[in-house]
Amino acid sequence: MQRGEFLRMILRPTVVLTILTALLGVMYLDYVADPEGNLHGFPIAVVNLDVGDVTGTGTPVDFGKQVTDALVEGIPKDKVDLRVIGITESERQLRNGDIYGAIIIPGDFSKRLGILGAGSVVAGQMERPVITLQTNPRLGAFGTQITQQIGQQALTEVDKQVGIQLTDQVKATLAQTPPGAPAPEVSGAAMLTLQQPIDIVSSEFRPLPKGTGQGLTAFFYALLLLLAGMIGAMIVHTMTDAHLGFVPNEFGPIYIHHEPLKITRVGTLLVKWVIMVVVSLVVALVYILVAAALNMPIGNPLSLYLFSVLCLIACGWTGLTMLAVFGTPGLLINMILFVVLGLPSSGGTVPIEATPKYLTWLAEFEPMHQVYLGVRSILYFDSNFDAGLGRGTFMALIGIVFAVILGLSVTRYYDNKGLHRRNLH
Repeated sequence: MQRGEFLRMILRPTVVLTILTALLGVMYLDYVADPEGNLHGFPIAVVNLDVGDVTGTGTPVDFGKQVTDALVEGIPKDKVDLRVIGITESERQLRNGDIYGAIIIPGDFSKRLGILGAGSVVAGQMERPVITLQTNPRLGAFGTQITQQIGQQALTEVDKQVGIQLTDQVKATLAQTPPGAPAPEVSGAAMLTLQQPIDIVSSEFRPLPKGTGQGLTAFFYALLLLLAGMIGAMIVHTMTDAHLGFVPNEFGPIYIHHEPLKITRVGTLLVKWVIMVVVSLVVALVYILVAAALNMPIGNPLSLYLFSVLCLIACGWTGLTMLAVFGTPGLLINMILFVVLGLPSSGGTVPIEATPKYLTWLAEFEPMHQVYLGVRSILYFDSNFDAGLGRGTFMALIGIVFAVILGLSVTRYYDNKGLHRRNLH
């Protein structure tokens, strides 16, 4: 072997791996490095049920509206998509996975604040009004954490402002005591309560059952489907080519190379697609059985099985098409398409709204995100099409159509040009 050829043999894989690892480093580290800094369009609802109240002097008050306005004004619009909606719409969006949580102001909020103010100067038990910070655990633990952080920070500031207003009102009431009448006193404990009058309570909307890994089983199930599709395509491609005689088969020291069969590129791709369908039917069933054996809750096994088969075919056919069109470089393309770009843009661990915006763009078409949305809908949202199953199914069908059009067009072109599979020296 000549020196120049030896250097090229070293240089080529080094350059490829350098580029690949640099891309991996950027995608994966940028993905998790600063979720708070990357936050954009994070959807949370505000539900104001407060009906208002009338003070002892006859003045109407609506603390619920004041709190809502303060939240809208105080929460950064470039980071949070704050939706002021009704309770019915809030529950619908929570059930569809459209929002990560909701801040709910109860109907008697103003009334209870008024009672709290009066109770500070009249003997008796005082009870702080409650604002509920409702989270959506079915969208993942990280989404819940971000929702609680945003809600607690915003409501703490609102609590402070309401406390100042309520304290001023109580002081104004005390100042109106008639001359000669005994002036009521506000105890230190009551004053502290007035300064922080709101009780912020966290609750989960439809808590996840046991065996869901705090919302991670959907991500890992989707990852298994994606890997099975990609790796399955590689295995089907290699073993089929070996059987057709295009590449050798090695088993330890044994080397087998069949006589190449006369088959077109189109025919070869069609054979591989058929094999991939059979593989998908079997692998999808295996995953269902493994999940059942591990007591993982699956509300609709048939939906999960059918969607899994569809995703495996879409990923497998796309992977096989890339190998048929590009040859060996197709392995690298599949790695980048399904793994390097797919995992960070999946939204399965870190919410897509807490990742860099270019990952949000990738999530529009990257396979992993579509598979995750469909699996999450089946496992956590009762196979609701609006919660991601509809989009996942549609995008899987788009992937199959893309693979068929690209694969048949290019392999037919190769066949018509006489670019048969043979060794070029």
